[in-house]
Amino acid sequence: MDLEKQPAPQAPPPEGCLTVAIRIPVRIVVLVLVVPVRIVWDGFVVVGRFLRDSVLRPLWRALVVWPCVALWRYVVVPLAKAVGWLAKVLVVIPLVWLYRNVLTPVGHGIVWFLKGVGAVLALIGRGIAWVARGIVAGLAWVYARMFTPVGHGIVWLLKGVGAVLAWIFTPIGRAIVWCARGLAWLASTVVTGIGVALYWIARILLVLPVVALWRWVLAPIGRVLAVVGREVWDALGHAWRIAGHISLAVGRFLGTLFRWIFVEPVRWVYRTVLTPVGHVVRDMVLRPVAEAARSVGRITRAALASARESVRQARADFRRMLFGDAGAVRDVGAVGETREREAVALREPTGAETRTLGSSTTALTKD
Repeated sequence: MDLEKQPAPQAPPPEGCLTVAIRIPVRIVVLVLVVPVRIVWDGFVVVGRFLRDSVLRPLWRALVVWPCVALWRYVVVPLAKAVGWLAKVLVVIPLVWLYRNVLTPVGHGIVWFLKGVGAVLALIGRGIAWVARGIVAGLAWVYARMFTPVGHGIVWLLKGVGAVLAWIFTPIGRAIVWCARGLAWLASTVVTGIGVALYWIARILLVLPVVALWRWVLAPIGRVLAVVGREVWDALGHAWRIAGHISLAVGRFLGTLFRWIFVEPVRWVYRTVLTPVGHVVRDMVLRPVAEAARSVGRITRAALASARESVRQARADFRRMLFGDAGAVRDVGAVGETREREAVALREPTGAETRTLGSSTTALTKD
């Protein structure tokens, strides 16, 4: 549970009369100017979406996506697999064999040789170190016996020279430092005075006029321009949103008008006129014509069958007349076989009279 007191929300600062006086006319003018622009913009947006969904996307898929997919699937992937297989067979496997059977034994031999060379060099280094230690010990003995007294004398001499220099040159150096400090103070005083004078001259001649110009001229003008710009920006935002609602209403009105003027009449004509006319044409013209065509086809097939039968009979009579009864046996047999086939076809039930167990057209119950 929150026991602390929540701070009260601060009220927005009161607006001046200039803001209120500018806001209404600016919003009216901006609204009048923005509404046509928003309507045209929404029209371009609708056309652009239609072109994007109906033209550009199918073209993009047909010209770019599908060829790229087909190229990747049927060219790049098989080619990459083939190149990988070739690289494995021609490069990787030979390199692995070379590493295992050639480089590894050679490397082991080089390592063994280097170990031997290192052992020899270690023995040589130990000998050189023993000799160097002997030389260093001899040099140290010579230095301790010969150069140490000379070094002590040089040190005593240098100490004496340092004491003489301290008693002579130290007062002179201090005097020089004091003079340098005085000259530096004098120069800094002069430079500071000149800087202060230049500062006040620049402040009086440049800074104060600029501050007065900024405070009494540019700042009020900037505040007015800021108020005008803020109101114009807010008016543009409000006008754009209001123009969007107006454009939506205009679009819906035009869509409704288009539907009433074009779509509904076309739908009414299709449902009320074209559909009944199509049904009438189908029932009164197309179906009778189809039945007539089927009847003509059946009659034509029957006529052709009877003509073929007549031709076979005439040929059988002609052979009988020329060769006797033996020449016409085959034609008569063919005619009898054809008649028997037609009789069997006539005895088969049609689609509308199919044989069933309960009907009287079966082989057990028919008369």
